[in-house]
Amino acid sequence: MTKQQRSQFLGPEQREAAWAQLGKDTFDVIVIGGGVVGAGIALDAATRGLEVALIEARDLASGTSSRSSKMFHGGLRYLEMMEFGLVREALKERELALSTLAPHLVKPLRFLYPLSHYVWERPYVAAGLTLYDTMGGAKSVPGQHHLTKSAAMRLAPGLKNGVLTGGLTYYDTVVDDARHTMTVARTAANYGAVVRTSTQVVGFLCEADRVVGVKVRDSEDGRTGEIRGSVVINATGVWTDEIQAIAGQRGRFHVRASKGVHIVVPRDRIASDTSIILRTEKSVLFVIAWSTDHWIIGTTDTDWNLDLAHPAATKSDIDYLLEHINKVLVTPLTHDDITGVYAGLRPLLAGESDQTSKLSREHAVARIAPGLVAIAGGKYTTYRVMAYDAVDEAAQDIPRRVPPTVTEKVPLLGADGYHALMNQTPHLAEKYGVHPYRIQHLLNRYGSLIDEVLGLADGNPELLQPITDSPGYLRVEAVYAAAAEGALHLDDILARRTRISIEYAHRGADSADEVARLVAPVLGWSESDIAREVAVYTARVKAEIESQTQPDDAGADALRLEAPEARREVLGPVPRSQPESV
Repeated sequence: MTKQQRSQFLGPEQREAAWAQLGKDTFDVIVIGGGVVGAGIALDAATRGLEVALIEARDLASGTSSRSSKMFHGGLRYLEMMEFGLVREALKERELALSTLAPHLVKPLRFLYPLSHYVWERPYVAAGLTLYDTMGGAKSVPGQHHLTKSAAMRLAPGLKNGVLTGGLTYYDTVVDDARHTMTVARTAANYGAVVRTSTQVVGFLCEADRVVGVKVRDSEDGRTGEIRGSVVINATGVWTDEIQAIAGQRGRFHVRASKGVHIVVPRDRIASDTSIILRTEKSVLFVIAWSTDHWIIGTTDTDWNLDLAHPAATKSDIDYLLEHINKVLVTPLTHDDITGVYAGLRPLLAGESDQTSKLSREHAVARIAPGLVAIAGGKYTTYRVMAYDAVDEAAQDIPRRVPPTVTEKVPLLGADGYHALMNQTPHLAEKYGVHPYRIQHLLNRYGSLIDEVLGLADGNPELLQPITDSPGYLRVEAVYAAAAEGALHLDDILARRTRISIEYAHRGADSADEVARLVAPVLGWSESDIAREVAVYTARVKAEIESQTQPDDAGADALRLEAPEARREVLGPVPRSQPESV
């Protein structure tokens, strides 16, 4: 393994070295939050030549950034809200990701927009899509295409004959958000950032009126320490107000959590050759082609004021999605068709409206106090813009010249050489003794890092076998998650490094013991550790399934909270309050 490879490997050895480095060095930038924005800030700052620390209380992408609609999209619906700048910005970022930054992770996806009204609707939608295409929506992907009713029905025969009068198709993209976020963080580490998960901020270091660092606690073993730096950036999304409370600072803005629920169903339950976007009375409903085997259907949009770490879907949420999708399907979906459910929280800037669907998706950056910057709002697609805005704002607290951002020209790990390797699929299949289809699957998850992943099976050919009850993934992928991708618990592997928790009806419970035994040598687990990990994960699955039978948020939240935390020492949230300025 080369020195460069070691720098971006997030494994047990790196984790211990990072703890020592965090306590010893003084950083230019300390980033709190391991979601896509925090990881993006770490990458932006590191590639400007700054000394960077990125810390996260739980796992990379364990919050909002693993529970999105899985799209790197321009935000077509924001055109109706007249947010043209946001759409143009998002489309630019989508194009960058698709063509340069992450072509192995961000993929084109065709959508059908069914028309249900004669005369006025087609020109109205066409005008919006023309604007979308003109703003940048039709660079690396085709532009809109008009369909007659019969052509639309051939494309999506699962739709009821009477629900459409015709249709249009357009393109957006799909992405595994958790893998993308993790890859952004690993790329930051590759450029020198110190990245450490299970590292929770419990206090701030201050000198006079200036923030000079943070107090941290290891969420695994309870160790405490201090990290010193020129500026701290709060990039914690829906936890923004909680971190501000710990800092004892009144924020310049407040963040409101909006819950979005998605369900996952097998691909054969809906007969369609394309993803679908449907209008609802409140917003839109997406039917998103996920891998080759599933559809993701979502989303809801409701206020959430309960536990931020584990938002719970209710029976009402699921019924809402089934009711709306069944209005247009020939063969209705039932609860028994659902293989997975997930709930995420959108960090919306509060104050613009009482309806969460109309709260701003723009982001805001503020210097809360000398040495402390906060950023919130925005949308997944524009994480890179949010990141460089935050670093630009933080620059005034960094006592040396800060060069301009360069991340527009910095591909993520795995992007370089990806297209050439796709053309070499037959050769790679022969080299590793793996089916070509499996090679393509791996390339679309790891890109040009595929040799690192499959190299872990040298001398252990059994690692090239599928996980028994989750055959979409190889055993070596679980091992690589622990050795190189920062996974510390079964939940990290089954819910984020892979998507076993939503792609199989057993929600990962049937694979928990096998995966635990695969990663035990890497993570140093004993038999009792294995037993605890399996027990904690299966308790999580049980709690989530039971919470999804409850009629309201309070009941669902209470049941979800009965499951134990995988990270034994993680602390609960501080009370929400409005602290006075210092």
